[in-house]
Amino acid sequence: MNERLKIVIPMAGFGTRLRPHTWSRPKQLITIGGQTVLDHVLSMFSTLPDPENVEYIFIIGYLGEKIKDYMQANHPELRVQYVVQEEMRGQSHAIYLAREYLHGPMLMVFADTLIETDLSFLADEQADAVAWVKAVPDPRRFGVAKLGQNGLVERIIEKPRDLSNNLAVVGFYYFRDAHALVQAIEAQMAQERQLQGEYYLADAINILLENGATMRTQRVDIWLDAGTVEAVLETNRYLLGHGRDNSDQVSAREGVLIVPPVFIHPEAHVEASVIGPYVSLGAGCEVRHCVLEDTIVERAARISGLSLTHSLIGENAVVEGGSRSVNIGDHSVVNI
Repeated sequence: MNERLKIVIPMAGFGTRLRPHTWSRPKQLITIGGQTVLDHVLSMFSTLPDPENVEYIFIIGYLGEKIKDYMQANHPELRVQYVVQEEMRGQSHAIYLAREYLHGPMLMVFADTLIETDLSFLADEQADAVAWVKAVPDPRRFGVAKLGQNGLVERIIEKPRDLSNNLAVVGFYYFRDAHALVQAIEAQMAQERQLQGEYYLADAINILLENGATMRTQRVDIWLDAGTVEAVLETNRYLLGHGRDNSDQVSAREGVLIVPPVFIHPEAHVEASVIGPYVSLGAGCEVRHCVLEDTIVERAARISGLSLTHSLIGENAVVEGGSRSVNIGDHSVVNI
């Protein structure tokens, strides 16, 4: 892989399943386990054979300027191209908008999908394409990879009706020749292969396979999601239980009981509270007289007199009093 690897990350969607938080920022900037979703996505590429020889292509849309600002402030060393998708016409359409950058090898990664995988094998990959998959109990909500007798992918099937094939594709793909994918997308659009007005990547991949491309699967054990509030909290629990807990680094605070695992930012201020388990506190947030469990409190939020579980509180929110589960967006002021 001497030619620069392109990593395409579509992130132009509205994030409607994460409202009210996505009224004010893209879902990639929601914080989980002390880092943004985008930070966790970028960390997946640390095992690439040549991580310095990479160019990112971000497909942005609604609130996309905030992605640009975040990257400039936090990852200025990375090569990033930005392509704007103004009309939501599907995954293939998003990739096609970036076609001027797409030649040589590429990865395509959905921006709310987090997996644990070692990418070092790509240095010697012989297949034309690779689809990362995970066996799931019920594949009907996902796309699945149908394998032939040779073990290679014959077809990607969107939302299958039966349970006989449970190899769900997780939204992480490698293509040895990005231009070949672009040509398949052109054929997909010419043939009007779409569903409910959107061009799905699965159809473009199937055209590649019909034209003789070889695709194999790469299995993963850990597949996390950040597309809904429930998924964000579940992923937060997993990350805190698998390396993101910093309770041993938090200095003792009078009147504060910490129940690991938790992530407490060094600039968070906590008084007379019980924190944890599975709590993440962002930079500059203030927590007073609270009992928190399974909760994320974002940067600069101020909460007091609360007993919360299974809750997500946005940036700069102010919440006082009460005992319940809440989902409160950025800059809100709430008295419970």
